[in-house]
Amino acid sequence: MVKYKEKTLDNGLSIIVNEDTTTELVAVNMLYKVGAKDEQEDHTGFAHLFEHLMFSGSNNYKDFDEIINSIGGESNAFTNNDYTNFYITVPYIYLDLVLNIEADRMRNLIIDQEHLSVQQKVVIEEFKQRYLNQPYGDLYKCMRELSYKVHPYKWQTIGKDISHIESATLDIVRSFYDKYYRPNNAILSISGNVVAEDVFEKVEKIFAFKRGEDKVIEYKQEPLQTENREETVYRDVPSDVIMITFPMCERNNKEFYVFDLLSDLLSNGKSSRMYQNLVLDKQILTSIDAVVSADDDRGLFVVVGKYVEGQDIKEGERMIWEELENMIKEPITDREFQKVKNKNLANSSLSNLKILDKAMNMAYYAHLGMLENINKDKEIYKNVTKDDVISLARKIFFENKHNTLYYLSKQNNKE
Repeated sequence: MVKYKEKTLDNGLSIIVNEDTTTELVAVNMLYKVGAKDEQEDHTGFAHLFEHLMFSGSNNYKDFDEIINSIGGESNAFTNNDYTNFYITVPYIYLDLVLNIEADRMRNLIIDQEHLSVQQKVVIEEFKQRYLNQPYGDLYKCMRELSYKVHPYKWQTIGKDISHIESATLDIVRSFYDKYYRPNNAILSISGNVVAEDVFEKVEKIFAFKRGEDKVIEYKQEPLQTENREETVYRDVPSDVIMITFPMCERNNKEFYVFDLLSDLLSNGKSSRMYQNLVLDKQILTSIDAVVSADDDRGLFVVVGKYVEGQDIKEGERMIWEELENMIKEPITDREFQKVKNKNLANSSLSNLKILDKAMNMAYYAHLGMLENINKDKEIYKNVTKDDVISLARKIFFENKHNTLYYLSKQNNKE
């Protein structure tokens, strides 16, 4: 169990502290409630751009990486469609320094043309290497654009188009910073050799400032899908891929846990149903996965398979659907169900062993508005029944609409 204490400052900053006296370290995690979904469609990629800019220096701390490395610490960050997360692990005696760094880049980040140009080049190069010049680099871009028509989940964290970062101006970038990087849009979580009341007192002094108004949700929610969609694209890739997506619930919906176990039953590990039947036995695919997107808003249940060379696309698709149908027709055995539950419960326990994991998880669950679930998730998974899974499979696969992306090798294009 992760024990924690929490407090919200007058300026809106949420603080969560886990006291762990078994270590000489402390992990500091700062989550900002801004992701790709908070961007404008003609100015995308900004949350990810700021992941880089937030390391480029503030008024009082010019080089974060150099400072953290010099005291034996580690720091990094990541961005997704829903939030941006910064994390640092250092010896606990340097907690004050880390808190001052976080406060300064929240309040006094250097945003000038020199720093912006440097980070634009970094992000543009990343865009080219990972998404434009990499085999399968735009696979998920194509999937998102097919699966979403209104919601900003239709573009990736890196951005919809590279030109949006290339043309970013100082005014637009500063406006984005002022709007989202402030105390009342952030969650500070700390785990390590600390006393919670001491931390609250330190944070209250160091973060004694206000910036900006409350964030207003400005984007449109995706309407319920009413038709099947499909798209075929040809790319310079070695193997054909099929991807089928089904609309699913939000991460903080109790139904999410059923979706998660359903995905594990289908494809988690070499003993799972689809891997056994489609990869090992019938040998029509080289890989098959069923995954949940776990988004803040309604997300996607994704089935993606990579074909063995020369296999018929439609025949492989038919076999995938046969496996989905079998989730309803073929009984889930007690052993099969308990195995995926045990694996899930083990992963849940392991995910809260390290102080950095605890700090990150506390911030994440608080962001979802369900902090208490950091300790309740295991019980929720335990209470999911086979009937819950079968009922959901029937609903998601055969009552809702779906999207099919055929991502095929150019050499197979007969048009």
